[in-house]
Amino acid sequence: MVTLTGREARGEATGRASGKPPSVRGLVLGELRPGRRAGVALAVAVVAMTALPLAAPYLTRAFVDEALAGAGTGRLGLLAVWFLAVAVAGQAARLVTAWLASGLAWDAGNRVRERLTRHALGLDMGYHGRRTPGEMIERVDGDVAALTDFAVAFLLDVVAGVLLLFGMLAVVVTIDPRLGAVLLAYCLLLGYGMVRAQRRTVPSGSRSREASAVLYGHMEERLAAAEDIRANGAGEHTVRSFHRVSSAWYRAERRDAFVGTGVIAGTSVAFAAGTALMLALAAWFASSGALSVGTAVLLLQYTLMVRTPFERLIGRLREYQDALAGAARIGGLLAERPRVTAPPAPVPLPENGPLGVEFQGVGFRYPDEDGSGERVLSDVTFALAPGETLGLVGRTGAGKTTIGRLVLRHYDPVAGSVRVGGADLRDTDPAELHRRLCVVTQDVQILPGSVRDNLTLFRPVSDDAPLAAALTAAGLGEWLERLPRGLDTELAGGQRAGLSAGQAQLLALARAFLARPGVVVLDEASSRLDPATERLVEDGVDRLLAGRTGILIAHRLSSLARVDKVAVVAGGRVVEFGSREELAADPGSRFAGMLRQAEVAW
Repeated sequence: MVTLTGREARGEATGRASGKPPSVRGLVLGELRPGRRAGVALAVAVVAMTALPLAAPYLTRAFVDEALAGAGTGRLGLLAVWFLAVAVAGQAARLVTAWLASGLAWDAGNRVRERLTRHALGLDMGYHGRRTPGEMIERVDGDVAALTDFAVAFLLDVVAGVLLLFGMLAVVVTIDPRLGAVLLAYCLLLGYGMVRAQRRTVPSGSRSREASAVLYGHMEERLAAAEDIRANGAGEHTVRSFHRVSSAWYRAERRDAFVGTGVIAGTSVAFAAGTALMLALAAWFASSGALSVGTAVLLLQYTLMVRTPFERLIGRLREYQDALAGAARIGGLLAERPRVTAPPAPVPLPENGPLGVEFQGVGFRYPDEDGSGERVLSDVTFALAPGETLGLVGRTGAGKTTIGRLVLRHYDPVAGSVRVGGADLRDTDPAELHRRLCVVTQDVQILPGSVRDNLTLFRPVSDDAPLAAALTAAGLGEWLERLPRGLDTELAGGQRAGLSAGQAQLLALARAFLARPGVVVLDEASSRLDPATERLVEDGVDRLLAGRTGILIAHRLSSLARVDKVAVVAGGRVVEFGSREELAADPGSRFAGMLRQAEVAW
């Protein structure tokens, strides 16, 4: 369970009160802002990282001037030791700054990820249905990483580079205002030229990356379909298409290399010209007696040092663009609002016992991006008493799964109402509803963690006895006894995690036993199992449904022997509803016809 800090709680409360999502800038900057102690330590490290490189040329000047004046070896050796100490200290200050900045950015990034994850988990299933898992991972992790990486780079390269440039200009102006003015003009021209050059390299680099992504995507699709391509004689066409895509990538890569090489060459020439100019001026001033030789060497060192901050500053432009794009996508995610919300005064559900389920004239459509969508349910009406079980049957796409999703309130109907425990689901608290309802599907997800974690879904428990009882009730008691570490046995994660299909389904049933729900929705968990394993799962399902209301989405009519009521769904409507025994005994009913066609007899 994620716990909100005081700052996060205040931010969440403000967002709810205003009805607007927090701004990305405010969110990130608020999380990146260090505490007082960490801020002081970071500021000291940044100042040291900037000041120490500025001090080193002064030692060089003293060394040259004193050597020319005939100073002794001891004095010159001491200056050399001090120069080495300052250089090492400067690198140490940079390492400390990077360590502090990275730690703060990592912590802040994790807080932003928690905020985004919490927000994304609160969005409707319709939103997640329109987004791939990879896209959501990129929003929650990749975009946050781009922002935090840029924050560290901004502090190390942008802030430190700007301070270093201003420090060098201040020192040179103090030594000689004329040389300071020349160095300032040189820096301005150099910066302008590098920004213009970067504007050419960024688009060409983007086109190269896009072409590379197309190439690898093309290769992945063809390799995945290699068997079909070979069997159907489509190899020649595949090779031609690969040549076409790879040639586009080659042209983009060549263009990017040409532009990049030209920019590097031009930058190197500009730096060399500026260094030569400053060296000539310093030599001229030194020959005229206006500067000492050591001061001329100092100016040369400062001129050579100009290159590093400029290259770092310009090099961060692409990361800055990536960070801006990531911030925009994060803002888009935070701007999304769920359609399924908790009412101001939720109606409580009964704490214990089975819950009745009632559909009253329910209509529904899956929302598209614009809020519209094709209608998939129309005027669905039926009632299920507490403790009864219902079997939903019909062709694929008839609307059975949608009815189950509406019971779980993954969506709200566009017409009519869905009532559970006598309360309209729109008047209930979704968190309380999810405590009283559960679903068991065919696709069981086993998470990386222990058996205990997979049962509790990582919620803390003080007593393991209910966990063992749930496994035993699901039919996994003997399996638990054979585990080397019992509930602490680690499962690898994934769809099966080393478990058999039957064991995975029984573990899902154990989760439902542990939740003690009032309503259970089952997507025919045993339909993909062999007969022996199917009997084990069906026995577990029988025990789970005892004393509970159950809704079984049936793919095989033979699984309906346990249900009390049957609803035949066709074209988004319940076209037949009644007692299973009465419908099966009526030769004119749709259900009886389906049984005859499937050759099912009880």
